[in-house]
Amino acid sequence: MALAPGCPRCSTPVAHGGEGVGWSCPDHGLISPLWRPPEASYDAFADHLRASPSFPTYLPWPMSPGWTVSDFAVVGDGPDRTAATLTVTCGTSELDGPVEMIVVAEEAGTGLGSRAAGTVHDDPGADIADGPPSVKVRIDNQVVPLWPVSISTAGGEFDRSVVAGEAAGRWLWIVLRPASAVLLLQDDWILRDVSGLGPPLLEMPFGGPAPLW
Repeated sequence: MALAPGCPRCSTPVAHGGEGVGWSCPDHGLISPLWRPPEASYDAFADHLRASPSFPTYLPWPMSPGWTVSDFAVVGDGPDRTAATLTVTCGTSELDGPVEMIVVAEEAGTGLGSRAAGTVHDDPGADIADGPPSVKVRIDNQVVPLWPVSISTAGGEFDRSVVAGEAAGRWLWIVLRPASAVLLLQDDWILRDVSGLGPPLLEMPFGGPAPLW
């Protein structure tokens, strides 16, 4: 497999304790490992999809001209025990210049969305469904409302927007850099689960600048 193990909640190196023990992180204890490629490529993405066959992997679709898939990850102990997936796409917009978009689908308590967003808690929390949603995206025939998630107590850089909601019974996070790029989601943005897409994946461009999560 062209994917390397890590912790879903942080970048600390992880270790495997042997049969019956599983993976562990010095900071977070026993974990369900995150699998991420050293660099984005078609072959690595095929490994990603084989590792998460029954779990959605969302990408903006169709991909806008000039946009590429720059990173992806899956959390799980096996193909039938997937807890989360992540994709990163990058490109440019006329108003924002270079843009990075992270999409995370995850089971509650996984912590990957929080890591990508740079927030304190594993799940979006009380921000969700507090008032009207700020944006909506389409997944298949479903309209998914998303609410802003505060990053005011988070460390690091602040030039990002984070929105989250629920899709198919799982948390859906979208992180956009720069923060102003959240306005792109006002244009009836469509996400597609590409886990069963097949031949069109051959035409997807991979590469781009190193992701910031």
